[in-house]
Amino acid sequence: AVPGAMPGAHQSRQRGASAEFTEYRPYRQGDDTRRIDWKLLARSDRAYIRLATDRAVLPTLLVVDASMSMAFPAAALSKWSVARQVAVALAAIAHASGDPVGLAVSGARGLVALAPRTRRGVVGEIARTLDALAPGGAAPLAPALALARPGQRVALVSDLLGDATEIASAGARHLAAGGELFVIHVVAREELDPPARGVLATDPERPSVRRALVEQTRADYLRAFGEWREEMARAWRAAGAVYSLVATDDQIERVVRRIVQPARA
Repeated sequence: AVPGAMPGAHQSRQRGASAEFTEYRPYRQGDDTRRIDWKLLARSDRAYIRLATDRAVLPTLLVVDASMSMAFPAAALSKWSVARQVAVALAAIAHASGDPVGLAVSGARGLVALAPRTRRGVVGEIARTLDALAPGGAAPLAPALALARPGQRVALVSDLLGDATEIASAGARHLAAGGELFVIHVVAREELDPPARGVLATDPERPSVRRALVEQTRADYLRAFGEWREEMARAWRAAGAVYSLVATDDQIERVVRRIVQPARA
């Protein structure tokens, strides 16, 4: 159930006069007399009004991370490529339900935003906007998340390697205001299973930060990265968000189905 009042596909938290009957309650002074069930009044000699569950829209904002770390690895299956596909797929699903869909991207060009809309070409506009962007820089993602209005549904697509504390605070505020938050955590397969040979790992957003990843340090890295992912999942779920981990070699159709199913449960 959603808090919106504009007619749409979702069950509303408000009770109104739609055709979907819910229950009766006794008439109270000030109620609309047109909602009195006159047949029940004739049978029981008591005035009751019909309550019905309204249907409402749920505006959706896609917040996509376009910082330099999303360009890893420098191949067709980069985190950025997967993030774009997931974002467009979620936009299409929300739009098919009649919901307004918008976009906020934080990257080298700063904050690029499209307000949620329901018009026919909005999914194509989102796809073209994402295709025209390339990951770069180290712009914070929290300001993009802060664009979400209370009660909206937000899908955050990121590797969570940037301003993690600020993102968590912005997400907590949105959830506290009655909104929904889906966190799609994108990781590269090379991050999950780095090569066994010795490599020099460089932070793409801070090139001066370098670490040698050799046989002696690989186990420490795998343990630390695994603990960090578990902490991210635990923290977001504890805050009330729906958290999904997505690897760059996962099948996109299955990824999207896994994200959407909790929302429809």
